[in-house]
Amino acid sequence: VLERVVLAEPAAGQVRVRHTAIGLNYIDTYVRAGLYPAPMPITLGMEAAGIVEAVGEGVSALKPGMRVAYQGVMGSYASHANIPAGRALILPDEVSDETAAALTLKGLTAWMLLFEIARTAPGDEVLVWAAAGGVGAALVPWARALGARVIGVVSSAEKAAIAKGYGCNAVILSSEDVAARVRELTEGRGVKTSFDGVGKTSAEASLKSLMTRGLFISFGNASGPVDPIAPLRLSQGGSLFMTRPTLFHYTATDADLARGAAALFGAIASDTLKADIGQRFALKDAAMAHSALEARRTVGASLLLP
Repeated sequence: VLERVVLAEPAAGQVRVRHTAIGLNYIDTYVRAGLYPAPMPITLGMEAAGIVEAVGEGVSALKPGMRVAYQGVMGSYASHANIPAGRALILPDEVSDETAAALTLKGLTAWMLLFEIARTAPGDEVLVWAAAGGVGAALVPWARALGARVIGVVSSAEKAAIAKGYGCNAVILSSEDVAARVRELTEGRGVKTSFDGVGKTSAEASLKSLMTRGLFISFGNASGPVDPIAPLRLSQGGSLFMTRPTLFHYTATDADLARGAAALFGAIASDTLKADIGQRFALKDAAMAHSALEARRTVGASLLLP
């Protein structure tokens, strides 16, 4: 529901941001559904861009009028929010507010997956699930820019065309035998990494698609949480590796966040990444936006506009 509330003045170390664009992310649906517990009542959302309107005591690096973006701070489904100053990223001129709202969380997720976890290198063959989705729109072109060969998995022919536009070398429909098709496309080798944000329905196919000592990165639950996987299953699959990362552990300190943001904004400035905004919803229609996202009726990124 949309309701009017009184927002306090920013406390020491905080800034008040007037939102111009709000990012819609699948993690928001997990919080709403209770998969990720949160104190109630709650204002959803953890990504937005906008203008600094006021600063609290002790804040010197940010001034009213500056354009900023943030992610990882709950409460962005609103016209304004008070956030820790250290979480506010000053936007360069090359990055618009809508681009920042569409790409900050998803782009940092792609940075974490490619640079911090997989260490993707030229010649790597990788599998990207939901390659036409919000994270896929950043993950696929960035992986290609690093020299990887990218195989995408999507749910429809329409999304296959979109994934190819993002840079996928090949695309598989999720209704196919994904692991078998991956083996065909890699001459039996399998992929070095599976970037899997789908979860429950894709986990086994991810494992079967990996080369010996391959890496299964399960970073989302679009189809539900992954069932428990016995360590012996990893051994039998070829001494496989598995991780279940959360971006907030990789941007926990302001220094880590700044490092990731520098890489992300640099990729945007060089046109390696572009915001593919497929949908814009009014903030008052957030429930409708969640329904569209969960029904996989969205492509690219979605924004809520105050």
